[in-house]
Amino acid sequence: MENPDPPAHECLSEDALVHLKSYKYSSVDKSYISRYILKHYWNAFVELLPMWLAPNMVTLLGFAFILTNVACLEIFMPDLVGPGPAWLYYSFAFGLWMYSTLDNVDGKQARRTGTSSGLGELFDHGIDSLNCTLASLCEAGAMGLGPTKAGVFTALIPCLPMFFSTWETYHTHTLYLGYFNGPTEGLILACLLMILSGYYGPGIWSVPIRNFLGHEEIFGTYSFRDLWVPILLCSFCAAHLPACVFNVIRARRQNNLPVAPVFLEWAPIIVFTLATGSWLYSPHSTLMKENRIVLFCLTMSFVFGRMTTKIILAHLTRQPFPYWTVMLTPLVGGAILGNLPLLGLPAVSAKVELWYLRAYFVFAAIVYFRWAVLVINSICNYLGINCLTISDKAAPGQVRQNEKPANGKPEFVANGANGVRKAD
Repeated sequence: MENPDPPAHECLSEDALVHLKSYKYSSVDKSYISRYILKHYWNAFVELLPMWLAPNMVTLLGFAFILTNVACLEIFMPDLVGPGPAWLYYSFAFGLWMYSTLDNVDGKQARRTGTSSGLGELFDHGIDSLNCTLASLCEAGAMGLGPTKAGVFTALIPCLPMFFSTWETYHTHTLYLGYFNGPTEGLILACLLMILSGYYGPGIWSVPIRNFLGHEEIFGTYSFRDLWVPILLCSFCAAHLPACVFNVIRARRQNNLPVAPVFLEWAPIIVFTLATGSWLYSPHSTLMKENRIVLFCLTMSFVFGRMTTKIILAHLTRQPFPYWTVMLTPLVGGAILGNLPLLGLPAVSAKVELWYLRAYFVFAAIVYFRWAVLVINSICNYLGINCLTISDKAAPGQVRQNEKPANGKPEFVANGANGVRKAD
């Protein structure tokens, strides 16, 4: 087990960085919608981007749409219940769709400009990790769930599949997306949900399902909102998690490695999940009562983003699995703070708990950005590339368009988001 949050120069030693030069991205996407429909849309969209636009900047622009959505949510519908203006729900759908579009074309832009590198995968999936709680926060607002247990669950549940997909990629060195997956079909359903909320109002999700489909003997008085949490939980437990475990076990056995130790690597997500639930769902906590969910989700965005990005970095540099991050420590502290009466101590006031959360947010933001800058600078300096702009010369292992490698033979160019293809 590694030391909590080693300095960047330790986790990015020369021995670690050297693996970036042999970087090859690998992914399997079985979604029929991606392969036969959206692929053509993405290929057409990327042609609209200027050649001087760096792939990581494309990723960052996509994330800006989500941040705009969250800002609009906080300004125009801070209670997360509404109903808000119709345009707000439509803007959620548009922002989420644009994020998805740019997230899927950043790798194609890297291929067009010949600027693929391991940094692209780290940056891409790092932004995806930050987005987990934020996009789903807008989804909770679109359904009018508010600061409730269902609303919090909706906002934070995407962290689970993201963690296990990252864990799976660490061991298999391949990103697997099934026939029905969150980044494609799940996102399309989320956009449709937001559009329907804009057209009919969020109250539509509280209407009994029998009013639409009949069969009262099956649906009773249940609404879609009543079944929402079980649907999300069953989808994860029945489909996503078993597939991740199966692929990891298969990869370990193929390499004649023991299987049991990999389950110890679930420690960070178990701590994250239990501490979050213990804090927010505690009857002694005031965060949900005082509607501090947006601030909490922004804080968890940094915490979870740091957790998964460390795994991605370890995967790229072939380093030991990171079992811990110092950013989880205040989360455990928050869980204790919210349950002091269980320890025989008086409960803290709403003001104290709020200031603790605010301090946690500032701490998480500073630690996250400091670490991100150190890591990105280390990789850029080692590979001789820029993060948000396109440098004049290719990095080691890269082949630019209209440029032949030294041996005159075509090489494989890694695509930071959409696989590997031969260079033109």
